[in-house]
Formats: sequence, structure tokens, C-alpha cells
Amino acid sequence: MWEQLEGKNAVTEALRARRQPESLWLQKGQKETQWASLLRLANSLGVRPVYLEKAEMDAQSQSGRHQGVIARFPAYDYASVEELLEKAAQRQEAPFLLLLDGIEDPHNLGAIIRSAHQAGAHGVIIPKNRAVGLNATVARVSAGAINYLPVARVTNLVQTMEFLKKQGLWLACCDMDGAPLFKQDLKGSIGLVIGGEGDGVSRLVKEHCDFTVSIPMTGEIDSLNASVAAGIFMYEVVRQRSFT
Repeated sequence: MWEQLEGKNAVTEALRARRQPESLWLQKGQKETQWASLLRLANSLGVRPVYLEKAEMDAQSQSGRHQGVIARFPAYDYASVEELLEKAAQRQEAPFLLLLDGIEDPHNLGAIIRSAHQAGAHGVIIPKNRAVGLNATVARVSAGAINYLPVARVTNLVQTMEFLKKQGLWLACCDMDGAPLFKQDLKGSIGLVIGGEGDGVSRLVKEHCDFTVSIPMTGEIDSLNASVAAGIFMYEVVRQRSFT
């Protein structure tokens, strides 16, 4: 199995993370200086690009937005939940995880991974069923963060939550019916549970959370995009850990 990445930034970030491509294609007729950084990284991995005409690149493209660069990599490896906790231990930090309950849009997953990496989270947990997994769209939207932030994929999210509780994490359900986010202590070991685009956090998952927090809103609609909401929740954790 392989994943196809398209576009200069997505491919460059994958190479920078030392992912070894099975194939690397560049469009003929482009200035060599445009690919200087990418070519240095490829050369350091012992990879030689193949140059194709634009029509050939267009035929290989899955997105139609290849920007003259396409690479195929072995499929993304998922981490274990234990590896996420180990990453926190290595950094001598209280664990900070994202648990996603039914995110189906790869654009949302990619955006959440990007924000989670920038916010200093130690990993993201997603379920195997009724949720999007790691793919090329997620990688592109994550702007390369997928190469640095571990993602665990679990069969049973509720069982994973119970395991995390035993490891000392408090699980916060991010839902519009909760207490105001900014009044809740989020400085310790924390797992933010983010619901899917349609129904939010499912009933069973919500029942296994320790408490529920919400984002104060004053508009005429009652919700935010999942990735936007996740970013707000994450950066309240950052604020409390860093400035209080």
C-alpha cells in the first residue's frame, strides 16, 4: 500500500521527515532552482526524481493540483496509544491528547493534526470505524504535521478512554452543552474529546468523559466547524499551561 502526495510543500515536508518515497516525479520545463531544497532532501535519501511532461504529470495526479511535484510513499504507520504517552514522558510533560469521535472529513482531520502539532499535543487518537483515516488529503491539509505528530487508530474508543483514565488523564468532552471552557482547569494530564461534523460526541463516548466544556458563542448558529472548535479548545490548554 502507498500514499500519493502532491504539491511542493507536502512532498518537501515528507522528505524532511525522512520518509522514503517509492517514486518521485517532477514536471519537465521547470527551473531547477525551484526544486533546490526538495532535490537536496531527495538526494540525502538516495532518491532520484523522474522528470515527466506536463500531460504525464496530469495523468498521474489524483488531485489535479500537483504543482509539478508528485511522490508516492509507503502508507502511513499508525502509532500505539502507549507510544503517544511515551512521547509525553520523553518530553517530561503531562500528556496532552486529542480523541476524535467520528471525524469523517479529511480536511478537518488534517487541520486538527496541524493545530495539534503546533499546540504541542503528544498525539491524536481516531477510531477505525465510521471515521476518516490517514490519507493524502489529510497529509496535504496538515501541511506536513502528519509526519511529526503520532496518530493512533483504535478499535474501541471507549475502551481506550478507560485505559487513559487509568494512566491519570482527565477526559474533557468538548460539547456545546458543557460548562464554559475558560473556567475549567485544563493544566494537568488531559485528553480533549472532539465530536464529528454531524452529531458531535456520541452519547456513549460522552458518558465516559470526566466533564464537559463548551465554547461561549453569541451568534445565531449553535456550532463551529470541528477543526476550528478543536483549535480553540487546544489553545486554551496551551494558555493555561503556559501563562497561568
